[in-house]
This record gives sequence, C-alpha cells and structure tokens, in this order.
Amino acid sequence: MSNKKVFEQSNLQNLTVNTDSFECSITTDIAVFGYVDHRLKILLTKRSVGEFTDHWMLPGGVMEGNETLKDCASKVLVALTGVENIHFEQVKVYSAIDRHPIKRVITVSFYAMIRPENHPLFLKGNVEQIAWFDMDEIPKNLGFDHSQIIHDAYMFLKNNLKDRLVMGELLPKKFTLTELQGLYEDILGLQLDKRNFRKRIFQMDILKNTGEVKAGIKGGPILYEYRVDKKA
Repeated sequence: MSNKKVFEQSNLQNLTVNTDSFECSITTDIAVFGYVDHRLKILLTKRSVGEFTDHWMLPGGVMEGNETLKDCASKVLVALTGVENIHFEQVKVYSAIDRHPIKRVITVSFYAMIRPENHPLFLKGNVEQIAWFDMDEIPKNLGFDHSQIIHDAYMFLKNNLKDRLVMGELLPKKFTLTELQGLYEDILGLQLDKRNFRKRIFQMDILKNTGEVKAGIKGGPILYEYRVDKKA
C-alpha cells in the first residue's frame, strides 16, 4: 500500500467521533440591541468574578450537558440581566484557539432586538454593573473577543433589517410608515427617499394595514403591523 493511501486512511479514522475525540467548552454570547430616542443601543455587563472583571462584556455563559444552545442563551440572559421571553437568532460561531485565556472555548453568538422599557434590568448573580450603550459610544475595555462579536451582530442586524424587515421589538406592535423609515435611517445611517422606501416595503408584502390611525398627529397616519404569516 502506498504511503499516500496509508495517510488518507489515517486521516479518515480521525474524522469519526470516538471516546478520545477532542472536547472543549461551548458558550453562548448574546448581543441584545435596544432602540431609544432614535438611537440604537447594546446591553453590556461587568462581572465581579472570572476573567476580565474590569471589562464590559456581552451577557454570556457556558452551555451545560442537558442544554441546547438556545436553552443556554435564554438561561444566560435571565441569570445575568433579568431579560426573558424574547426572540433571538444565531449569528456566528467563534473558534479561535486562543480566544479564552483558561482553556479552549468555542462560543456561539446570538442577537436580539428589544424595547428596553419593556424589559427592566436586574443586577443578578455576579454582575456588578449592567448598562445600555449607544453603538457609537461602546466602551473600549471589552473582554475576550466581544468587540468582534458585537461588530458581527450589528452587521447581521442591519442586513436582516434591509433584506427581511426583521426589527424585533424595536418599534411598537403598531407603527406608522414614517416611524419605520426613521428606524431604517437611524440604524443604517442613511437618508432614504420616502416614495422609493415605501414602494420597496410594500413589495416585501410583510406589513398589514390595521385600519387604525395614529392618534394625536395631524392627518392621522395609518398604523401598520407585521403580517402574522410573514413575521420572522
């Protein structure tokens, strides 16, 4: 048998899972975005124990043997911030060999979009500080690789907003087209043509006319909401 074939067979044996296969810890980190006074914000924490105690970090924690990734993400949010019962989506996996100073750790990031006023924050567990930061005023002293994770989650949010109109709780359940365009412009940093914006939104066929108008505004603009059968 040639050396090449022996090498190929050896490599194939290493591709199957066995009792000696490499193992490492898996964590989840959650980028929770909020929208207040036309500003996009992100939720960060400081902890009193563990690595990077003097740094701001995304809510995150280790996955246990009886949990799925989403179970872990939900657990982390409740345990560290008090935020619960929100929708979040997976963003990316980070597996750099040296990303954690103690051991090999792979993290899976998620993102969520909420209205901060609907989710009171609580200092829980080993969290000593928790705060909302404007996206252009994020502290420089971030732990681990959370600067990259935040950047990637922010780009994921913007792409989802443009391509799928995924905006979570960033607007009320019922909103005007002007409020929706304002959200786009605030997050994407763009000035959008009103007519072209509305044409594109209606082409997406994702909004429902509620038949109601917004009270207290001259002309009573129509209120819209997500179509239930289209909502992400």
